[in-house]
Amino acid sequence: MSTTPTADALNAKLQDLQPQHIELINESMNHSGYFEGKESHFKLTIVSDDFEGKRLVARHQLVYGLVNPLLTSQDGQVHALAIHAYTPSEWEGQSPDSPSCAGQNK
Repeated sequence: MSTTPTADALNAKLQDLQPQHIELINESMNHSGYFEGKESHFKLTIVSDDFEGKRLVARHQLVYGLVNPLLTSQDGQVHALAIHAYTPSEWEGQSPDSPSCAGQNK
């Protein structure tokens, strides 16, 4: 789990979903324009009963509804948030790897 100011703020907002499992990874270093300490790209894996009976888009809407202030703030804290949202019965212990960024380390 990432422990940075932005990651901590994202994690705090996501607690409203009472996750049984949550993993938030700062993947900023894999993207173009990266500099030390940047917090712009995150991968979220979250398991919650709140996703039960909801399609993928509705699950993402729940997540975005909670973290939207961090995505749309004046300083543009988070540029990208990859969401892997599961119900407890769907969760198999891991989420897919993130694809490589075309502009990585440029």
